[in-house]
Amino acid sequence: MRYGSGGAILLVIWLIIGAAAAGQRGYFDRSNENCATLGTTTVAVIAGPLNYMGVNPKIDCDLPQPSR
Repeated sequence: MRYGSGGAILLVIWLIIGAAAAGQRGYFDRSNENCATLGTTTVAVIAGPLNYMGVNPKIDCDLPQPSR
């Protein structure tokens, strides 16, 4: 008997719900032009059902610019 399959199914369902929430917020419509947009989309998918309980994760990152 496989005991890990139930956890894997829950994880997949969790991520599908997170992807649906990110899609409803329009995160997949925008191009991922910077790390903040990509990070926010990723965190929203990982947050899963928590998005529907009021969690609105946002990522802010500032990457150093190359010197000239």
